[in-house]
Parts: sequence; structure tokens; C-alpha cells
Amino acid sequence: MTIFVKNKHTLQIDEFKFRCCIGKKGSTLNKKEGDKKTPKGTFEIENLYFRGDRKKKPLTLLKCIKIKKYMGWCDDARFPKKYNKLFKIEKVIKHEKLNRKDYKYDFLIPIKYNFKKPITGLGSCIFIHLTKDYKPTAGCIALKEKDFLIMLKIIKKSSKIKIF
Repeated sequence: MTIFVKNKHTLQIDEFKFRCCIGKKGSTLNKKEGDKKTPKGTFEIENLYFRGDRKKKPLTLLKCIKIKKYMGWCDDARFPKKYNKLFKIEKVIKHEKLNRKDYKYDFLIPIKYNFKKPITGLGSCIFIHLTKDYKPTAGCIALKEKDFLIMLKIIKKSSKIKIF
């Protein structure tokens, strides 16, 4: 099963089409950290991370991990061993905090872009997460919660995402 992001406003799985938003500056084959672009290509997806203090575990075949206060995703090129990986937050290392005050990471799925052997500076923290207003992201793909929950019922661990 493949999740298709055909343009900056449409995510499709089988016959289901959902409105979405992507990076503020569109998509690219030459992703760089902080460029506000969504990487083009076909990628595996990671586990579902969710805020257990706000949301109940959704119906999905993905492995579900409750977000803890100390969880971050490293986007600091000065730390190549931790770059683009989940880690326990350390103040000296730049990161995306998963336990956000807003709702955007109440549900999130990391996209395995620059993932297995990450190259620092090529981009990190590319997630599928939530939006309420479809404002462009910093490079992630965002859906409304009701659509995200439908997507979770359809996809499985072996699903891939293809971004055009």
C-alpha cells in the first residue's frame, strides 16, 4: 500500500483523497535542513507516536508509541550520531520537541527520509502530523485529525509514502 502526495494539497491512499499541506516552499529532490521544502521520493514510514495524555490509542496496524515529555527528534547537524533520530532531549542539542503545547504532534508518523544512515544537513524531522488550517509546514505533511485517523485505519507497517 502506498500513500501518494500528488501535489501540495492532495494525499491519496487507494480511493481515499485527503486535503493536506506540505512545506512552505514546495517539494524538492535536493532537501537541505531548514529549507522549508518537503523531500520528493518514495520512503518507508516509521511508527505512530501519539499524546496518550490527550488522545486514546487509535485503531491502526502501526506500532503505537506514547509521547513522553523528554522525547525529541534531533535536527542539530553538530551531532551526527543523533541527527534525524528520536532521542532524550538534551538542552545543548537542537531538536523538535514531540511533547508540544499545541496539537500538531498529538499524532505523528516520521517519514524515513535521510533515515537509515542520516547525512547531517540533508534534512530531518520529516513527519506526517496534524493541522487545523492547512498552513504550509517546515517540510512535513499535515492532515486534519479526522483524515489522519482514517489514514491510520488503512495503512500498515509496510506502507510507503511517495511524494511528487
